[in-house]
Amino acid sequence: MEDKIPTFTIAGLNFNLGNDISGVIAALMVLGFVFFLAKNPKIRPSKRQNILEWLIDFVNNIVKGSIPGEEGRKFYGLAFVMFLFIFMANQLGLFLQVNVGDYNFVKSPTASPVITMTLAMIILLLSHYYGVKKWGFGTYLKNYSRPVAFLTPVNVLEEFTNFLTLSLRLFGNIYAGEILLKLIATFMKSHGVITFIPGIFLEMVWQAFSVFIGSIQAYVFVTLSMVYISKKLEQE
Repeated sequence: MEDKIPTFTIAGLNFNLGNDISGVIAALMVLGFVFFLAKNPKIRPSKRQNILEWLIDFVNNIVKGSIPGEEGRKFYGLAFVMFLFIFMANQLGLFLQVNVGDYNFVKSPTASPVITMTLAMIILLLSHYYGVKKWGFGTYLKNYSRPVAFLTPVNVLEEFTNFLTLSLRLFGNIYAGEILLKLIATFMKSHGVITFIPGIFLEMVWQAFSVFIGSIQAYVFVTLSMVYISKKLEQE
């Protein structure tokens, strides 16, 4: 049976309680992870501190690849937080799912298109903001007619395709992974020991593969985000 969506309403607005709880848990996981690695920093770095510095350098290099120089420095923090949040959100549903009756209260937040579209919208709005801030509103609008004016409709349409591809790619991969885990779990229970033993093996293999996919999708999302922002900061 498909999981039902737990919702509540405030001032006429409907909120998905499952997404809210899962998103908060993922954010707290990021906070706890970074706090653990950054606790008691030393001049001679500990193993925990080395891991954190490696993560920072790894994400900073993603930004440098799309926005080199001083201009890219302002996006280091955004890319780092976005990468860790998406990574944690992708993994959450692999080890923690809370169901009450037919309602799912905890899962991977990124298995919901609302969450991934929200993340994509944040990136695209920031790209427009920094584009206008750098070029001015008039020049920024003229950039849509570059390199030639007749491509303006294509450039405008690209804004919508960027939004959809950035959000739905992440959603599709994580949602499909969780659906397959549920199918494997159903298979394990279908015919007793005959299906339980191979089901355990399949579950372990897919769990490991899902961790890999979740990591890659966090990397892809941040990389594309920086590419979209860089396009607003450059002229053809």
